Amino acid sequence: MNLPTPHPLLAASAGSLSGVVVLDLSRVLAGPYAASLLADLGATVIKVENPADPDVSRGFPPYLRDGEEEFSGYYGQYNRGKLGLALDLANEQGKAVLKDLVAGADLLVENFRPGTMAKLGLSYETLAAINPRLVYLAISGYGQTGSRSRRPAFDNTAQAAGGIWSMNGYPGEAPVRVGVTIGDLSASLFGVIGALAALRHAEATGEGQLVDVAQVDSIIAMTETAVVDYTVEGKVASPQGNAHAWVRPYELFPCADGQVFFGAYTDKLWRAACELFGTPEAADDPELDTMRKRFDPEVYERRVKPLVVAWFADRTRAELERLAGDVIPLTAVRDIGEVVEEPGTAEREMVVEADYGPLGVLRMFGQPIKLSATPATPARTANRMGEHADIVLAGLAGYDAERIAVLRADGVI
Repeated sequence: MNLPTPHPLLAASAGSLSGVVVLDLSRVLAGPYAASLLADLGATVIKVENPADPDVSRGFPPYLRDGEEEFSGYYGQYNRGKLGLALDLANEQGKAVLKDLVAGADLLVENFRPGTMAKLGLSYETLAAINPRLVYLAISGYGQTGSRSRRPAFDNTAQAAGGIWSMNGYPGEAPVRVGVTIGDLSASLFGVIGALAALRHAEATGEGQLVDVAQVDSIIAMTETAVVDYTVEGKVASPQGNAHAWVRPYELFPCADGQVFFGAYTDKLWRAACELFGTPEAADDPELDTMRKRFDPEVYERRVKPLVVAWFADRTRAELERLAGDVIPLTAVRDIGEVVEEPGTAEREMVVEADYGPLGVLRMFGQPIKLSATPATPARTANRMGEHADIVLAGLAGYDAERIAVLRADGVI
């Protein structure tokens, strides 16, 4: 197939994924964030939405506002740097358009319930027949296979079914969900890893593949030692509050103006802490002089924890960080406002800005992956609904203006 000459907006960028074309059919978070990461890293990502039923996250708060016009900051953060195409995939013409786009794409991302794309006649097998090198990333609650695959799922589904919810909270109390959508976000990250591995294989062999990532699987893989604790010792993980299951000291401690995390649990770090806080004799105390002794719950509660509490009680977070932060793991517990305004956050470019004109400037989190030769470009606006239809259809599918006009008149785009 002779592909059209790409429109400049579809041409290779300066990023490390320069030249990779991604069709993002996903909604809300797990899929959109995965596609957003690829866009930050240089891929050309085309956000495909149903014109009658767009991504519901366009209605999520917070909002940039200009009079009656508003734009979701949530949507902006997770869809930055993408081109926008409205396309009705329930329409036969819409299906045909997507197939034409797939012919020139490298990767497709979707997070529908398994079976949805097949019902539309757009399964991986159908699209792979059109483009054998296509990498197809499918993110779902329970995965594409297994007896639970057709169940509906949200982030909390993954937290519940994957075990992490049962482990979070305080001892003796009801479990507490993790305060961010870790089921979605972990699936995004595993999805990107899988997609990049599959892209490398496709580039080497011309063979694409299905990348199947489940939120529940992703959560299970985030449970640290809980699985082996159970399989080796029969121990079922339970809420530990701010403490670690067995590493001590390694938790939250109060100070004069808030809380700090303190984690000087190794012998070397413990000795350094004892010196810094004026109790060097505690490092050589025969009851406290080894890590294994300090790990003992009874010794910890009776001797270690009271000592640490006394060290911190009359000092502020800033004083503690100045005294010990460069030597031992001691960090102030900051709220998100403090994090955003922290100079170190700016130094790492972890808050970036996108200018939405009259609506204002959206400040959002940046890109944590720092590449020295091909830096990411996260400081970009998100697409308006169907904003780049002409560019995408002409530049990737080779449609002329007349054909695009017919599709628009028919309500396909």
